[in-house]
Amino acid sequence: MRLQHAPALWAAHPELSAGVLRADGLHDQANVDAAVAHYTQQALARLAVPESELPEVQAWRRAFGRMGFKPTQYRCASESLLRRLRKEGALPRIHPLIDLCNAVSTAFAIPIAVFDLDHVQGNLEVRSATGTERHVAFSGDVEQPEPGEVVFADDAGQAHARRWTHRQSAASAIRPGTRRVLVVAEAMHATARDDVQRLLDALARELRTGWGVASATRMLSAAAPVFQD
Repeated sequence: MRLQHAPALWAAHPELSAGVLRADGLHDQANVDAAVAHYTQQALARLAVPESELPEVQAWRRAFGRMGFKPTQYRCASESLLRRLRKEGALPRIHPLIDLCNAVSTAFAIPIAVFDLDHVQGNLEVRSATGTERHVAFSGDVEQPEPGEVVFADDAGQAHARRWTHRQSAASAIRPGTRRVLVVAEAMHATARDDVQRLLDALARELRTGWGVASATRMLSAAAPVFQD
C-alpha cells in the first residue's frame, strides 16, 4: 500500500513533518504496562504547564485556525488526550497498541493515527475532501466530510480521519483481530522533524519489546512525500 500527503497540503503547511511506521504480526495480548507507565509519566511531567502552552499543541492550533476551525472546538488528537490525562490522571485502556500509542502521543504531544490495514481499501492520501467521502464515526453514524476539509482518504472513498488530526474513523480502528497496522505521526512545531523521528524510533523499539515484531519507518517531506510498502 501507499500513503502520501497531497502536494497542495505540503504547499499550504510547509512546516509539516510526517513520519510513518508499518508493522505486521500484531495481537491484543502484549503486555505494555511498563511502557505505558513510562510515557505517561513523561506526559504528566510536561503537564506542569497547560497543554495549550506546549509548542507542539500551539503549532496545531495555528494550523487548525488557518483551516478555518476554531482551535478550542476542534483539537488535534494529542491535545485532547493531554486534556483528559490532566483531568483524570490516566487514560482508559483499550487495546495494547492503542494504549501504547496514546501514551507515546501524550509524551511527545504529537498526534498519532493508527490504522488497521485490513480495513483500508487500497492506498491512503491525506488531502482535501471533495465532499463525497464517507466517514464512520464511533457512534456508528456515517458522516460526509465537508469539501476542503483535510481527510485521510482511501481508494474507495472512505475518510479514515476527519479534520486532519482531530478524529479517526471507526472503520479502520484497531480491534482484537488487528494484525497489520499503519501508524502516522505529524507535527508542525520548530523541532518537529527531530521529534517525529524520535517518536517513530520509540514506537519501533516498543513494538520489538512488546510484540517481537520489526517495523518499517520513513520520514516524509514535500520532496519525498510517499511511503510505499
